[in-house]
Amino acid sequence: MKDHAAESDAVRRFRERLGLPGLVDVHTHFMPERVLRKVWEYFDSLGPLTGGLEWPITYREAEDERAAILRGFGVRAFTSMLYPHKPGMARWLNGWAADFAHRTPDCLHTATLFPEPGVEAYVREAVEAGARLFKSHVQVGAYDPADELLRPAWGLLAEAGIPVVIHCGSGPAPGKHTGPGPVARVLAEHPRLRLIVAHMGMPEYEEFLDLAERYGEVRLDTTMAFTDFTEALMPLPRRALPRLAALGDRVLLGSDFPNIPYPYVHQLDALERLGLGEEWLRAVCHDNGAKLFGL
Repeated sequence: MKDHAAESDAVRRFRERLGLPGLVDVHTHFMPERVLRKVWEYFDSLGPLTGGLEWPITYREAEDERAAILRGFGVRAFTSMLYPHKPGMARWLNGWAADFAHRTPDCLHTATLFPEPGVEAYVREAVEAGARLFKSHVQVGAYDPADELLRPAWGLLAEAGIPVVIHCGSGPAPGKHTGPGPVARVLAEHPRLRLIVAHMGMPEYEEFLDLAERYGEVRLDTTMAFTDFTEALMPLPRRALPRLAALGDRVLLGSDFPNIPYPYVHQLDALERLGLGEEWLRAVCHDNGAKLFGL
């Protein structure tokens, strides 16, 4: 295991400046090891969904070491974002995630879904088993979130008030069903659905800000947004900053740990240099997540 003491100190200083008891990160990846290795191989091979970008994985440690790194950073709650790319995977992944949450109390029990026969049944099973949030990956899954098969599942999750982190923006590479249009159709039918738009919806930042302003339960996570890596390719228009500031109670810290091409602390530094103030930073990095998940 690499020594992350210096970075842990830098994160601690960030937390202490803001008076935070810890961080709540709604977008971290834990999944079965063989699945995670395939994800890393995909990044290493510059697969098309990476936009062909060089993407060195910063934290390739074993599962228990990765969890220990997050704890060393003061992350008091994190997630096990996982997602199927074909039918027949989601129920199995949900079983693994339930076991991981059972043996990892600081991980918010995460589940996933896919448009397939039986999706409502296994989503209900996951909810009854204690799932705290779901992950939907429109880009990797290559499905329309407004698919008829998903309608009952969205309705169930809206009724239960369980958030869904959804990768629906067209970055780093567009998919057949990415962009704000399909998600807008879902929200028109399920306006109380607690969608958390991953990566701030990059690069369609302003269109997803529109949806958050229109629907009071829509939130955005900061995953990879505002970092040097992303700003060089898909910068947030500076004119959007006042809107981002006004939505400060519905923006949540996300990192994409461990699958990031820079140190974890850089995401925090990138948020701070937006210049939106300490109150906004405290809400984003801890308070909003703590409130949403009743921590």
